[in-house]
Amino acid sequence: MNFSHDTYLSPFTWRYGSDEMRRLWSEAHKRRLWRRIWVALAEAQQAAGLVTAQQVADLRAHQDDVNLERSLEIEAEIHHDLMAEIRCFAEQCPTGGGIIHLGATSADIEDNADAMRLRDSLDLLLPKLRRLLLALAELIEREADHVCMAFTHLQPAEPTTVGYRLAGYAQDLFADYQSLQRLHVEVRGKGLKGAVGTAASYAELLSGTGTTPAELEARVMKSLDLDAFPIATQTYPRRQDWDTLNALAGLGLTLYKFAFDLRLLQSPSIGEWSEPFGEAQVGSSAMPFKRNPINAENVDSLARFLAALPRVAWDNAAHTLLERTLDDSASRRLILPEAFLVADELLRRAERIIKGLRINDTAVKANLERYGIFAATERLLMEAVRNGGNRQDLHEIIREHSLRAWEAIRARQPNPLADSLSRDERITQLVPTERVKELLRAEQYIGDAPQRARQMAAVIRENV
Repeated sequence: MNFSHDTYLSPFTWRYGSDEMRRLWSEAHKRRLWRRIWVALAEAQQAAGLVTAQQVADLRAHQDDVNLERSLEIEAEIHHDLMAEIRCFAEQCPTGGGIIHLGATSADIEDNADAMRLRDSLDLLLPKLRRLLLALAELIEREADHVCMAFTHLQPAEPTTVGYRLAGYAQDLFADYQSLQRLHVEVRGKGLKGAVGTAASYAELLSGTGTTPAELEARVMKSLDLDAFPIATQTYPRRQDWDTLNALAGLGLTLYKFAFDLRLLQSPSIGEWSEPFGEAQVGSSAMPFKRNPINAENVDSLARFLAALPRVAWDNAAHTLLERTLDDSASRRLILPEAFLVADELLRRAERIIKGLRINDTAVKANLERYGIFAATERLLMEAVRNGGNRQDLHEIIREHSLRAWEAIRARQPNPLADSLSRDERITQLVPTERVKELLRAEQYIGDAPQRARQMAAVIRENV
């Protein structure tokens, strides 16, 4: 089966995600894992006296000799992929072929292999997420004191700092890191429990050997370095898939918000941030001047897809009727690899953005000068009241000046608020003119944002 771009290929086959993640979810790797589990089962059965050392050695010698062409040829005839792999493996093993899969049901092999792929995929993602967090921590520290306007309801609100805004994304991303770490530790396989989870076939097989089904299972799972669910039906609980995809979707949520905010901040009306843009990069086929935030847009597009996948996993878990149904099989072939490949691509693009993020200080200062003074009027109000003024009267005075200043800004004129307030005798009789202007300097109205931003960067450095 040789595929080319003359037929449909999933974008995940070549466009999104890393080669390492693709290898983990490849058909060949899956079958190598199946064979590894069959060998581990045979080794445990040898220890119980059920099979010979020669039979196990034969299986072990051909464990990695996956022949997809032959397996698919058999599958086309018998319509069962795992049985086709058993027969292909058995053809390669003249001594041990007859004992492959002894006592097992398909999910004893498939579900343990899937659990191993979940764990190995998290092994790939976590270092990439760690790199992203450390890059973000470095940027937070660099920008901790860089005062800018904050926006609520997409309207200018009060000043904050670039570092503090970044620390908000970092806090959520760190929570994602902790969630994925917990998930990695908790991934479990089905174990060896047979057709409905009772291990009846293994009990029958092991009768008189002095080995219990639980002991056989423990030996196999130790060989695979994988814990088993204590209770399973024909499959491991499909809730594990849902938990996994929820955690990945949570990562997507964090990166989606960051990318969406970047797109807003890169728009010319704000113009404070922009993602890296290569010298030869083309922004538009029609408009040569365009510098579109294509990486941020890609992050949002893929994260939106990722957000939809937990619902499919929810249905698979909720609709596993009684001890199992097979209506989860086809969708799991899609959602598990694609969720990890999306997460992989999101981290790759996010790291590229963070490491090359451009902060336009000219735009930051212009927006702060234009809008920051409105928030700083709160400082003036509080000092005037402390000096004996009436809070309600002063609030109305400042409101009148502010509304006139807003009209001037709408007319594309300079903000007149500082001058008009510093000339109003109702204000200056309580606060001297120079002090009024000093209080209206918005860059001083940032509370403890720089300290909190640095604290978050320190937490990340200490814990990832």
